[in-house]
Amino acid sequence: MPIPPDLAFASIRTLGDHLRCGRLTSVELTRFFLKRLARLGPKFNAVVTVTARQAFRQAQRADRELACDNARGPLHGIPFGVKDLLATRGVPTTWGAAPYKARVIDEDATVIVRLREAGAVLAAKLAMVEIAGGMGYRQANASFSGPGLNPWNTSRWSGGSSSGPGSAVAAGLVPFAIGSETWGSIVTPSAFCGITGLRPTYGRVSRHGAMALSWTMDKLGPMARTADDCGLLLGTIAGPDPADPTASDRPYAYCATGLPRSPFRLAVVKGAVDHVQPEVKKNYEASLAVLRRFACIDEIELPDFPYNTVAGTLIDAEMSAAFEGMVTSGDVWELTAPEDRWGTQAAMMIPARDYINAMRIRGRIGRVIDPLFAPYDAVVTPTRATVAYPLGRAFDEYAAGRHSTSIGAAANVAGLPAITLPNGFGENHLPTGLQFTGRAFDENRLIAVANTYQETTNWHRKQPPV
Repeated sequence: MPIPPDLAFASIRTLGDHLRCGRLTSVELTRFFLKRLARLGPKFNAVVTVTARQAFRQAQRADRELACDNARGPLHGIPFGVKDLLATRGVPTTWGAAPYKARVIDEDATVIVRLREAGAVLAAKLAMVEIAGGMGYRQANASFSGPGLNPWNTSRWSGGSSSGPGSAVAAGLVPFAIGSETWGSIVTPSAFCGITGLRPTYGRVSRHGAMALSWTMDKLGPMARTADDCGLLLGTIAGPDPADPTASDRPYAYCATGLPRSPFRLAVVKGAVDHVQPEVKKNYEASLAVLRRFACIDEIELPDFPYNTVAGTLIDAEMSAAFEGMVTSGDVWELTAPEDRWGTQAAMMIPARDYINAMRIRGRIGRVIDPLFAPYDAVVTPTRATVAYPLGRAFDEYAAGRHSTSIGAAANVAGLPAITLPNGFGENHLPTGLQFTGRAFDENRLIAVANTYQETTNWHRKQPPV
């Protein structure tokens, strides 16, 4: 029987139930999503490579195992996509950049291996902003695959740098994807596209086999339908890795029935909605009213640090070291965004003292923020100050005068986790996002609050008109 189109927007648990009960096979489900990737992927500039042959092999294996009651876990037999900065053996890994369009890395990233071992089916390498946005892009057209287009309105951006995962999950091209964040690259496309995205604690997930933009700030994490989906995925990909010395050896396990329960204690950041779009403020305040049903809420104020400057200095200095070869070889002039072609030049001039001072301030930020967050299950803010940006306009032109708190910069500098989930619609019926930020290695508290919010609301069930 034909698979109902609504199943494209089903949660991991729902799809898993269909597979384990025999209502669907993994091959049928994989064929369904491969067709969507081929038909709709170009519409949103979301896909770089469809891995059909590999996907069918993995799906056939999953069906054999499931038929023998050899289930590997909740992801077994479910297709997925990954941001195209994760190495995949035998498949191009382009980093979104024209100089690397045909480059094949002869290994699999640790995250790819762990998802394969869990029985998940790799269906696509998904588009991204070139070099994960590290070259200083300022507008949406910054990838050889074109600007990421938002499934809710293709005249708007899907967000960066995980543009393809944002579009693909929102449009029902894959049930989930793996993105990366250095400073906003999971939470921004998730918020702009109306999906749920989890940025884990720095070191929670191995980055072996992933492009390095900033060695001390890069994180890999899930982008999916629900907070529960994100928990299932983090439980699969988290953990120590001998191939990545920065991967933490702290154990992580996810069990929805074992999460903290309400009443929760939350904090809002003073001034969080002083400079956001009116609809973002309205939806945030409506979300706080929902949260007050199962949480008490205090107000806090972030300590006075130059969060944005510290984050920018760290990323620029580390990026210039990572990509010095691209500059000296001249490959940088093949990049799509004009500003990316010369952005590295300025970063290479950052004095060592600036980087060292940024690292010193970073330590102070972490030591001050942790006790500030300690009494709370989560700190609540709007994810972004605006809805998705229009194509063809500079970001700062559209967002002029609009900005949220510095919690994104502060949390990324300190390596803290956050989860964003849809909480309504704003200008031109585009999604807005609600963000929960927490202490290091406290992802399950964030997921618990987000799960409860999503059990109370239905914003995560909304589907774009694709």
